Amino acid sequence: MPYVERGTGPLMLFVHGSLCDYRYWQPQLAGLSASYRCVAVSLTHYWPLAGLSDSQPFSWSVHADELAQFLERLDAGPAHVVAHSRGGCVAYQFGLRHAEHVRTLTLADPGGPLQMPGQTLAVLPDTVNPLRARAAQLIESGETEAGVQLFVDSVSRVGSWQKSTMAFRTMALDNAATLPRQFQDPLPAYTYEAASTMRHRTLLIDGEKSPEIFRRNVAALETWLPDVERQTVRGASHGMNLAHPSAFNRYVDEFVRDAG
Repeated sequence: MPYVERGTGPLMLFVHGSLCDYRYWQPQLAGLSASYRCVAVSLTHYWPLAGLSDSQPFSWSVHADELAQFLERLDAGPAHVVAHSRGGCVAYQFGLRHAEHVRTLTLADPGGPLQMPGQTLAVLPDTVNPLRARAAQLIESGETEAGVQLFVDSVSRVGSWQKSTMAFRTMALDNAATLPRQFQDPLPAYTYEAASTMRHRTLLIDGEKSPEIFRRNVAALETWLPDVERQTVRGASHGMNLAHPSAFNRYVDEFVRDAG
């Protein structure tokens, strides 16, 4: 699994979300590497190995297990895991399956559906699935930027793509082919039963202006997880670690230091 590394100290592992790769975490590696050994990975099928054969599955489940395999090969002991969006769900499942590899868990706007106790599975708004289908169709027909823009604006705010940096656009376009595959691999639901078994301290971070689907996940997990803290990045939407990296890094650093 490709990765970049910076700094020395306790191990901090960064897991990206949709359309991203290890480049997504550059502001965190720059800001936190003074105190931590910061390692950011690119999950299977993401840049710089975006051309992998379809014989290698694209799967949140495989990604969760790959994190364990990666840390075993790195031979650096358990990690403070920091993850965003789809990567938040992957890291959450990794924490449930491979608790021995996790010291603390930070989930920023974790993606995926929510299963409230006694209720049917939370469903996405009626507009979401047609929008995702349209984004995939555009990408597969060669209108890559139009498809990526449609998706990025839907998980943040309308106009986010136009306001994003050239570095972010380059990264998202490099990973555009993962989006149709991702839509065919729906994330598992968060449940109280599973969350209540989490063995390590967890920090939940949301953006003040993040879409309701992410804030709802954070609110539920805040009540379900046994040992949890929550922080909100003021003035930020879904990409809060890029929009306000100083605040994001401070929340992570304070949480990890307090965890001991």
